[in-house]
Amino acid sequence: MNDVRPESLKRITNNEAALAFIDEQIGALRKQIGNGKVLLALSGGVDSSVVAALLIKAIGKNLVCVHVNHGLLRKGEPEQVVDVFRHQMDANLIYVDAVDRFLDKLAGVSDPEQKRKIIGAEFIRVFEEEANKLEGIRFLAQGTIYPDILESKGVKAHHNVGGLPESFDFELVEPVKFLYKDEVRVVGKALGLPDNMVYRQPFPGPGLGVRCTGAITRDRLNALREADAILRDEFARAGLEGRVWQYFIVVPDYRSTGIRDGKRCFEWPAVIRAVNSVDATAATIEPLSYTLLDTITRRIVNEVPGINRVLYDLSPKPVATIEWE
Repeated sequence: MNDVRPESLKRITNNEAALAFIDEQIGALRKQIGNGKVLLALSGGVDSSVVAALLIKAIGKNLVCVHVNHGLLRKGEPEQVVDVFRHQMDANLIYVDAVDRFLDKLAGVSDPEQKRKIIGAEFIRVFEEEANKLEGIRFLAQGTIYPDILESKGVKAHHNVGGLPESFDFELVEPVKFLYKDEVRVVGKALGLPDNMVYRQPFPGPGLGVRCTGAITRDRLNALREADAILRDEFARAGLEGRVWQYFIVVPDYRSTGIRDGKRCFEWPAVIRAVNSVDATAATIEPLSYTLLDTITRRIVNEVPGINRVLYDLSPKPVATIEWE
């Protein structure tokens, strides 16, 4: 398989170039797939979403999308995937509510690497189970992009980029594999995907599992999800959405004393992390105004049960990493 970006493929920087790419890919996809059926793990991230939208235009209902809700997505994300693809794009979408299954497996596990392994392995099992219920699938679509190929140095198999089962004996469909992330976003915009999906921040594979540090509990995970939604809402109000590379909340596994409703409380802190980066190898801190920090703090401590402090992480990378786990 040729993994070198074609010289004829010019940088996709505007809507006109994106539309030309879309037309070309629709023809190429129809030629490759014919009347076959394609399976896609649809996370809601920009890469898999763009691949889904492309394939819907090319082959319609012959694309089967599987969205697995493992309980570690941000607030509103599973609902958005269902709304955009099933209701707006009329996709053949299978939604799997696996929240209890994942959280039960993670109960009491505090080691970060072990958490990652559990989440990855369980996703593969769920996806395999759903795939085995289907008939006539001949192709597996992936949101592989060009940096995946470059970083693998020719060693990592493409169908493993997304952490999918090795046992799948399907022909790969990778329509954006020669695009960089910024180009994928331009194509997504041209395909009509919503901005908050196209310009979605980098999000770790284990999701909120690495931001709910230590052993994950449902109440702390819920507090994290709500606090993170407030942060994103206030960043949007302040005009920072799309301008700051990545921003999120971490809720560590420890508590501090406070006073709520005139009584002593023993609750978690919420830690704000806001960084700018080009390729995640290094990151600088976004200088947030005191007014914005004060607004976010007041909302979180008053609206989110279980959180009584808000902290601001000022650590650049290096020496700190972007994520806490």
